[in-house]
Amino acid sequence: MNPSVEKLYSIAQKPSRTVIGLMSGTSLDGLDIALCQINGSGNETGVELKNFKTIPYDSELKKRLKAISSVQQVSLKEVCLLHSKLAGLHAEFILSALEKWDIKPDQIDCIASHGQTIYHAPKIQHRQDDSPNTTLQIGDGDHIARKTGILTISDFRQKHTAAGGEGAPLAAPVDQMLFTHESENRILLNIGGIANFTYLPASSNPDKAPITTDTGPGNTLIDNAVQKYFDKDFDKNGRIARQGSVNKTALKALKTDPYFKKSFPKTTGPEVFNLEWMQQRLDKSKVGDIPSEDIVATLTRLSADTITESVKKVVSDSQNIIIYVSGGGFHNPVLMDWLNELLPDCHILSFAKIGFDPDAKEAVIFAILANELLAGEGFSINTDSNKKVNFGKISFPE
Repeated sequence: MNPSVEKLYSIAQKPSRTVIGLMSGTSLDGLDIALCQINGSGNETGVELKNFKTIPYDSELKKRLKAISSVQQVSLKEVCLLHSKLAGLHAEFILSALEKWDIKPDQIDCIASHGQTIYHAPKIQHRQDDSPNTTLQIGDGDHIARKTGILTISDFRQKHTAAGGEGAPLAAPVDQMLFTHESENRILLNIGGIANFTYLPASSNPDKAPITTDTGPGNTLIDNAVQKYFDKDFDKNGRIARQGSVNKTALKALKTDPYFKKSFPKTTGPEVFNLEWMQQRLDKSKVGDIPSEDIVATLTRLSADTITESVKKVVSDSQNIIIYVSGGGFHNPVLMDWLNELLPDCHILSFAKIGFDPDAKEAVIFAILANELLAGEGFSINTDSNKKVNFGKISFPE
């Protein structure tokens, strides 16, 4: 037997695996590294977050990634270069984190690398009947495996699209497996660049089915506006939004986008929701010049409104719902205050109440997806096929 395959088999047989989950979102701010201890698989899965660290990207890398992300025309040479360069950088980040945590690379069973999404194109977006749902992440798994010496699993979203899904959100099967409660109706809301949630009805309520969907913009429009008008990476503590006022005419114009009326499940990305999209909507509605602070306030309210309206489509009655929030948007008090105001019948809490550091959630999700590929039977997803699928491609270090 090939020694690499033999080692893979050995890892799969272990009762517990040490897995590093990686996540770099559409905000392009850096790499989340989650060191996880994962026991079992399937419904018997148990996870403990041992360590977590976010390593920021420098300004030059952010600039290069932004130039090739969510845009239709790019330099193929730059895409090719960054596919390998980013992987090498992620490998360096991993080795640096392990050194800080006093852990040797050979103590890690595998790395689960999400990569950096540079384009997301479900059929509802590209509208080409002869082409499937598709999505593209860079950060080659072979380079990570080779440089760290650790088995690496990457390209998780590709199997979802190959099986008929849209490639996102991928948290749903893990959310259902780990966080369904016997008597508590839950919504796990992640506010990243794009906001998404998984609705988890109590297991004692068989009349309700889980639902997962993107809702629309989370932080992406807010971040882009703050970067353009204020030369800051993001609206720290919602200070800029708090200085502005919501322009109701502009907000109404933005909410007329057909995406918000589409049925669940649905996905989207910065390819749709960007400042060019905003300006086109405002121009079409003949909205005049808006002060920069008011733009940030209005975009923050747009995220709050569209999340709220999506939640209300799922929670049509006054059933007791608890919303557990993760992602960068959780740290924006203006956004969170509006969600509490708009959803008075829901209890809104940090995801930490039922899990772990909310900033680490997505990185942990990919660690669990990798664990299931290694030791489980895969996941059922809502597509035409009832067959279970395994997410991720395996890269050996040798």
